[in-house]
Amino acid sequence: MTTRPVIGISTHLTAAVWDHWSAQRAVLLHERYPRQVQAAGGVAMLLPPDAPAYAPEAVARLDGLVIAGGPDVNPALYGAQAHPKTVANAPERDLWETALLRAALAAGLPLLGICRGMQLLNVVRGGTLVQHLHAAEPHLGSREGYGRHPVRPVPGSLLAELLPEESVTVPTFHHQAVERLGTGLTVSALAEDGTVEAVEAAEGFTLGVQWHPEQGADLRVMRALVRAARGAVSATTTVTSAAFGSSSELGFTSGAERLPYGG
Repeated sequence: MTTRPVIGISTHLTAAVWDHWSAQRAVLLHERYPRQVQAAGGVAMLLPPDAPAYAPEAVARLDGLVIAGGPDVNPALYGAQAHPKTVANAPERDLWETALLRAALAAGLPLLGICRGMQLLNVVRGGTLVQHLHAAEPHLGSREGYGRHPVRPVPGSLLAELLPEESVTVPTFHHQAVERLGTGLTVSALAEDGTVEAVEAAEGFTLGVQWHPEQGADLRVMRALVRAARGAVSATTTVTSAAFGSSSELGFTSGAERLPYGG
């Protein structure tokens, strides 16, 4: 049986209502995130906010990482004062996801940042954000759901390999965007108004998209992450086999051989 890679997904920590409980503190994530990871061939593992010091330990148990969308990043993280339209109300997520990103980048873990996740990736690499787009309407959704607008992948980029069309219409909901690009990142997609819609790094699989692929039916971005993560599983399996031998060499004569997930 093929080992499915384990993909960690960061979550909200917020007040929620369910069953007969009201305004209870809860770990929360739109079910489309884990559903898309599963549809792409991965095992979804939720990563609620924890002490930042534990991020390397969490990353070591993963084969890939998704930093999910959510509220605005605290502008203090990139040395700015808050804009009147900025709503940065997730300090636990800011600290935890920053630590996860740093640990993942240090480990070379396949990484996908979605919306806020892309913005935080840029901040972690030393970049800054536009706190409120001058013409935000095309990028915002409504009470009825997410908006949609076209993005243009940059030729020659990793994203353009995944999405080779000249233009792709994507689900979107954001009012902030990348301003100064972080160190080691390149722009890999733009909206028609010039807004940065995707960034990537040359090393490994490090990709951020400003839109919400989990809200659509296009699996190509998530499949690429899972494919890269599956490569990490295969590499770990090869190293483990070479170092420790097969199950028969180790004296196991029955039962299925258990392979580590790596990371």
